[in-house]
Amino acid sequence: MKKVLIINGHQYYPFSEGKLNAALVDITKEVLTTKGYEIKEVNMKDEYNVEEEVEKHLWADIVILQTPINWMGITWSFKKYMDEVYTTGMFGQLCNGDGRSEAAPKKNYGTGGLLTDSKYMMSVTFNAPSEAFDNEDEYLFGGKGVDNLLFPQHMNFRFFGMKPLPTFACFDVMKNPDIENDFKRFREHLEQNV
Repeated sequence: MKKVLIINGHQYYPFSEGKLNAALVDITKEVLTTKGYEIKEVNMKDEYNVEEEVEKHLWADIVILQTPINWMGITWSFKKYMDEVYTTGMFGQLCNGDGRSEAAPKKNYGTGGLLTDSKYMMSVTFNAPSEAFDNEDEYLFGGKGVDNLLFPQHMNFRFFGMKPLPTFACFDVMKNPDIENDFKRFREHLEQNV
C-alpha cells in the first residue's frame, strides 16, 4: 500500500478563502483512497507538531503539495512550515546536512537527501491564465513555463533526494475559472501519475 502525505498550503485571504484548494485536496483523497493508498494530511490553517510533520515525510512514499501561487511563489504559511519542519529534519532525518564534506566543501551541495525512495507532486492554482506561460510574446513570464516559476520549490524537494511527478495547475481561477474542467483534468492527472 502506497502512503501519501497531502500538504494543503493555502493561506486565507478575504478574497481567497481556500475552497478550490480544499476541493482539490478532497479529490486527491477520494481518487487515492479508491486506488488503495493510505493518506495523511496537514493544512497550513491548522496547528501542527514539527516532529510529527518530519515523521510524516519519513512515512510517505509521495508528498503532494496543494497550494495557490501567491506573488510568484508559495504561501508564507507554507514557507514557515518548511522553515520549521525541514530545518528540524536537516541532520539525519530528511537529509544529512547539505551533502558537502570538510574535505571537499565546494562540491556536492544539495546531495545529502535521505528521501531518495520518495516522490513529490505539486498541484497549484493560479490567477494567471495558462496563455501567460510558455509564450515568449507574453510580458511577465517571457516564455517560461510553470515549472520554471516553481523551480525553487522543486529544489527544496530535490534537496531531500525526492523525485518529481508531473506538476498540475489550475489557471485563471479568479477572473475566468473553468473549475469543472479543472476537476476533470485533475482526476485524470492523479489516475495517470500517482
